[in-house]
Amino acid sequence: MVGAREQLEIIRSGTSEIIPEDELARKLDRSVQTGKPLRVKQGFDPTAPDIHLGHAVGLRKLRQFQDLGHTIVLIVGDYTGMVGDPSARSATRPRLTHDQVMEHARTYLDQFFRILDRDRTEVRRNGEWFSAMSFEAVMDLAARFTVARVLERDDFEKRFSEKKPISLHELFYPIMQGYDSVQIQSDVEIGATEQKFNLLVGRQLQTEFGQEPQIILTLPVLVGTDGTNRMSKSLGNYVGITEAPGMMFGKVMSIPDSLILHYYTLTTNLSPAELRSIEERLKGPGSNPRDLKADLAETIVGLYHGSQEARSAREEFDRIFRDGGVPDQVPELRLAAPADGLWVVQLLAEAGLVPSRGEARRMVRQGAVSVDGVNVSEEDARILLSPHEARLVRVGRRRFARVRALEPMK
Repeated sequence: MVGAREQLEIIRSGTSEIIPEDELARKLDRSVQTGKPLRVKQGFDPTAPDIHLGHAVGLRKLRQFQDLGHTIVLIVGDYTGMVGDPSARSATRPRLTHDQVMEHARTYLDQFFRILDRDRTEVRRNGEWFSAMSFEAVMDLAARFTVARVLERDDFEKRFSEKKPISLHELFYPIMQGYDSVQIQSDVEIGATEQKFNLLVGRQLQTEFGQEPQIILTLPVLVGTDGTNRMSKSLGNYVGITEAPGMMFGKVMSIPDSLILHYYTLTTNLSPAELRSIEERLKGPGSNPRDLKADLAETIVGLYHGSQEARSAREEFDRIFRDGGVPDQVPELRLAAPADGLWVVQLLAEAGLVPSRGEARRMVRQGAVSVDGVNVSEEDARILLSPHEARLVRVGRRRFARVRALEPMK
């Protein structure tokens, strides 16, 4: 097993905060001496079907612990998922049914095990204990917290001061997440910076139940490809881990140069020494950020699709964007289109080239849309489609589709 000091250096890399770090050092030292692995927990509420590189930041940290010989415990929040995490929320989340949560959970786990070793991962549902609790046990758990303590959360405090509704069930969320730590006796819990309050509740509850409190390890938020906002599917600035290699490569290449080290740190498996080398190369004379970004994109694609697919994606990218070519494989689809043409905004959205009509309008305004090599600059433009010949639609530098009409509408 790797020594405790070296483990701490690896774990510390890319983290926002370790609370308290000296306790983690002692736990690691004891683990090395006894040969007993730490139990490292992260919980996930399956509220959507797919995950992206932002979600994968925590999974990559879990894999580091796993590679160091520790036990990973994934908590599938089938009960907390029905409540919805209020962290960083200005309004109550819509409630999901248990069936919806579990359907998402199956998809989540398939994607998680692209990163984690399935055979070395313990998967638990928090419904195992919450579904079995009597109302008396619920009251006993709730009695360990005051409303004032729960309202210390920034999001609750803000909503309360603004007289925005806070549903009673939302107040249970941090307590439920904390009780998960008691049930699985976690040594370490990982979460985003916005999860800090929930993680501290876990420490408090473990102490009250006579357990050694867990260490809290918070991770920074991954900035999206727009260079401004956190990565989010709704903002269209995400890189999905199941996306095609070429699409994934192109999206990583679109990030601002200022995010290169940020992405190397949070989305790859590079060691602290390798990250320092990248940082030195970025600052050094004659630095070429494009080459470092291409290496980054190839590394990320390789993590999810393998080295051969990653090399092919890089070669394809160079061919398209250095030589102005078109990918060898462009998706082709047929759309229902009126005789006077399909509105360009509708065309882009239905072809899956943009996440929303708002994004379609923005891309047209930026001059980033072309049809058969001709730029489309008007938002109200209509594109004539034929069932006999496909038209090549391009958005930005990396999104392509060949589009035909089904048949003219009457």
